Amino acid sequence: MATLKEFEESLREHGMHMALALLERLRERDRATRTIKPARRLTGRKMTPELARAILDLHASTGMTQQEIAFKVGVNQGRVNEVIKRGKWLDDDPHAPEAVARDRAKARLRADPPAERPAARRPVGKPAAKRAKGTPPARRPSPQGQLIFGDL
Repeated sequence: MATLKEFEESLREHGMHMALALLERLRERDRATRTIKPARRLTGRKMTPELARAILDLHASTGMTQQEIAFKVGVNQGRVNEVIKRGKWLDDDPHAPEAVARDRAKARLRADPPAERPAARRPVGKPAAKRAKGTPPARRPSPQGQLIFGDL
């Protein structure tokens, strides 16, 4: 399938100036009618128990979809799904899993140093000197190559 640019170059090669003029007029018409709309992406409001109850009320009393409810209350559709399906955010418990996850995310955004995590322990093989004679050293699995689109 040829691209529009290739099509235009082919028209030029064949001297089809009327077709090129028509193509240019169509482009101008498209530019004249083109509108720039602001993005629908919302900055999410903080989920609170009151907001969760409002979401449940809208879900129960109206036939709105989750996406419509999310747009109306100003949160992500995934949050609406969590409230409806799992009952998240309905209590004000600061130790609830979603509140803990939110607080961790806020801490990462503030660039606080992460809490000390214990270092992962790697299994340590026998050193070469302590291995029995005649046994080959343990081999690591070779890393797999990455598949690139052009490889197919």
